[in-house]
Amino acid sequence: MTGIPALETELPPEALRVLALATRSTTAGGEGDVVWHGWGRGDPLVLLHGGSGSWTHWIRNVEALAAAGRHVLVPDLPGFGDSARPPGGQDADAVAPVVVEGIRRLLGDAPVDVAGFSFGGLVAALMAASHPQRVRRLVLLGAPGLGLRDKRLPLTSWRTLPPDQRAAAHRGNLAMLMLHKPESVDDVAVALQSANVPRDRMHRRRLALTDILARTLPALSCPMDAIYGERDALYCDVLPALRAKISTAPRFGELVLVPGAGHWVQYEAAESVNRELLRLLGSRIS
Repeated sequence: MTGIPALETELPPEALRVLALATRSTTAGGEGDVVWHGWGRGDPLVLLHGGSGSWTHWIRNVEALAAAGRHVLVPDLPGFGDSARPPGGQDADAVAPVVVEGIRRLLGDAPVDVAGFSFGGLVAALMAASHPQRVRRLVLLGAPGLGLRDKRLPLTSWRTLPPDQRAAAHRGNLAMLMLHKPESVDDVAVALQSANVPRDRMHRRRLALTDILARTLPALSCPMDAIYGERDALYCDVLPALRAKISTAPRFGELVLVPGAGHWVQYEAAESVNRELLRLLGSRIS
C-alpha cells in the first residue's frame, strides 16, 4: 500500500512468530493487491476478520486449526491491513466479490468452508448468498447486520490524541466493544489494535447497523452455524432475538454461546472457539 508501512512492522513479537509460520499470497483487489496468509495443509478453511482488523484477529486460532488438518487461509480483507481497497464501494457488499474471486484463484472452483468474524461474518454471508457454489459450510462469529442495533457504542476517538495517549484509548475501546474480561484486554490485544485500526480505509461502513444479514440468511443454501460470546457487548441484552434472527437460515444448525466471552470471542475464548469451530465444520458436509 502506498504511503503506509507494512503491517508486520508494527506487530508485537507474538504475532510475528505466528506470521513467520505462514505462506503469503496475493490476488488482484481493486486499487492493488489483496494479501492472504496461509497455515497448514488439508481441507481449506477461509477465515475472515472483523472491521478495523487484519488476519491478526485470528492470531489465537490459525495454528490450532492448521494442526487439526485444515489449510487455513486468512486474507487482510480489502481496505484493511495490507490489502488495497475494493473497487466501487466502501462496505461489505464491495468486499465480498473480491474475496470470492481471490478464493477461486488460490483454491480453485471447489466450494470451501468459511468462518467470518463480525464484519467478516457479514462479508461471508453475502458471499454465500451471491455465490452459493463457492461456500460449502458457513460459521458466523459475532456477525452484525441483524437489525438489532442501530447505533454504535461510544468509543474513544484516538486519531486526534498525541501518540503517547493512543494506546490507552485503544485499551479502553477494546474493553468497551471487543473483550469482556478485564484481563483479556492484554498487551498483545492492545498492540494488535494499535497496528490494525490506522490501516482501516473503509470509513463509510454502515451496513452493520442495518438488517442486511437478517434479510440475507433466508437465502442461504449452505449449512450455517454461529458462535457468539455470551457477554458480547453488542448482543448480550438481546440474545433471544439474536437466536430468532440467526435461525432463519434454511440449513441452520446451532448457535453456540460461549460463556464469559465478549465480541472478539475467538481471541478471548480461543480454546473453546477452536474446539467448537472444528466440531461444527466436521458435523455436516452435505
